[in-house]
Amino acid sequence: MKEWHEGEMFWEVMYPKLFSPMRWEMATQEVEHIITLLDLHPDLSVLDLCCGPGRHSLEFARRQYAVTGVDRTERYIAAARHRAESAQLQIEFIKDDMRTFYRSGAFDVVLNLFTSFGYFSDPAADQVVLKNIHTSLKPEGLVIFEMIGKEILARIYQPRDWFEDQGKLFLEERKPSPDWCRMDNRWIVVDESGRQEVEFSHRIFSGGEMKLLLLQAGFLSVQIYGNLAGEPYNHQATRLVVVARK
Repeated sequence: MKEWHEGEMFWEVMYPKLFSPMRWEMATQEVEHIITLLDLHPDLSVLDLCCGPGRHSLEFARRQYAVTGVDRTERYIAAARHRAESAQLQIEFIKDDMRTFYRSGAFDVVLNLFTSFGYFSDPAADQVVLKNIHTSLKPEGLVIFEMIGKEILARIYQPRDWFEDQGKLFLEERKPSPDWCRMDNRWIVVDESGRQEVEFSHRIFSGGEMKLLLLQAGFLSVQIYGNLAGEPYNHQATRLVVVARK
């Protein structure tokens, strides 16, 4: 039986929410922050793991980085390739799963952004992903994760809410597991074509839990931040950003 993230329905139904025009606009500043935070220079090789339709891949390529984008959703990879071709950008896009993709010693930097870690029902799969990332990095290479942290979720948690965007009504219901290791979600989209509903669950991590996982996977150092601009991970943090060096 397929897990929620392995089907195309979720990614098709939720594309307008996940990749709104505002999200595309945000990618420019997010990439600038990443370059500054990691002190990157052009011509480095970058793996955008779970690249979606290529928001960050395209921005890095515009800045003369050698970019490879990997995602398991066919529609997203096709859309990313189309955008790259339209912009005359050379980007390698690959349809693959982060549990199986690795390329030994190939990349200076690996990106895993927009809460793209912790999809799997088996926690051992998360360790497989981290090992693949570690293998794919060059010596002293860097990986950066950007997600919603457990501490932030506990502070802002609401069991349900709704909003409207581009003629669509989005209703969201969420429930943490009793041990606050997972968040179960139910999203409903209503528009002129009707009603669509998806359910999904993902693992949620604290800063300390991410640090321990990365150290166990063989990374030598781990830094925790409260956003991509590098501010502290404290009571005012908006995102959990984790940077680890091989």
